[in-house]
Amino acid sequence: MEMGASLGREADLPRQRDLIATVHSAANDGAGFVVLPESALGSWTPTVERLWIKALVGSSLTVIAGASVIDADGYDNVLVGMSAGGGRVLYRERMPVPGSMWRPWRGDSEGARADFFANPVVVLDGRKLAPLICYEQLIAWPVLQSMLHDPDVIVAIGNGWWTANTSIVAIQRASVEAWARLFAKPLVMSFNT
Repeated sequence: MEMGASLGREADLPRQRDLIATVHSAANDGAGFVVLPESALGSWTPTVERLWIKALVGSSLTVIAGASVIDADGYDNVLVGMSAGGGRVLYRERMPVPGSMWRPWRGDSEGARADFFANPVVVLDGRKLAPLICYEQLIAWPVLQSMLHDPDVIVAIGNGWWTANTSIVAIQRASVEAWARLFAKPLVMSFNT
């Protein structure tokens, strides 16, 4: 998906409807699951959840998408799962990028939260997923922790618009592909460039 810097920053109704149309197009091509990149939905709110659930009524499609959950103490970079039956936060990123996202030394609520030992796998529609958001694809701990739980599939998302003219996204893809081969796990990736 190529949405550039607007992904996650322009989360208004027209953008949500464009994403919904993209998802329906994939479903018309036979997809049962669609994975959208990191930050795709912007902020995960009850309103966004209701919009997507209504849009998925009448289909058997499951959507996994990146979003953020914001509260007074900071934010979580998350994966949400949505279907006609409802939506929920599936995964909270364990290791946000130090410095730009995770800033525990500041002692304020501006940064992303990190929970290094939480949710190494999540269950969705009877499948165990090993979620990896962006930076987590480049370091050993999140992958190894997830593999200890024998997931059925690795789901890797990223948002690399800010890395234009670099090889960062290519390195992330190569890294997560290598992890998937090493552990003989199927891999689903979705990156915004």
